[in-house]
Amino acid sequence: MTTRAALDAEKITTLDGRQTTFGEFAGKTVLVVNVASKCGLTPQYEQLEALQREYEGRGFTVVGFPCNQFMFQEPGSNEQIGEYCSMTWGVTFPMMDKIKVNGSGRHPLYKELVKVKDAGGAAGPVKWNFEKFLVLRDGTVKRFRPPMKPDAPEIIAAIEADLSA
Repeated sequence: MTTRAALDAEKITTLDGRQTTFGEFAGKTVLVVNVASKCGLTPQYEQLEALQREYEGRGFTVVGFPCNQFMFQEPGSNEQIGEYCSMTWGVTFPMMDKIKVNGSGRHPLYKELVKVKDAGGAAGPVKWNFEKFLVLRDGTVKRFRPPMKPDAPEIIAAIEADLSA
């Protein structure tokens, strides 16, 4: 079982190269999403940013992890990704260094996250861009597959419940 302590210990690097750990988000409800700039699901950035603006003052954040593993849909450099996200979608939430979410080079944070089962009971590899992992303050993780939009009722309800607890 994935624990918040295990996740918090994982080293991550911001898009601008700052080294930190997932523990930087301790005490927050965090929506972790593997993102891509050239995907049919890329418009989900709009909903992700809306969630960020709606809930950030209550202890919530989205954290984006660019990934180029799905049909090479995130080919840019960190600088290009940051500029695209800012200029095109107005992204204000934290963006991390480009990583791998599957395979032998899978980032350690995702080694933990892929152990989590989705609503249908399936764990395992990330299926596509924009797979979402909602890390609750108590360490519980809820997994939502890529087609589910960030503002889906199931995700909103889980965020609201955790922020109200």
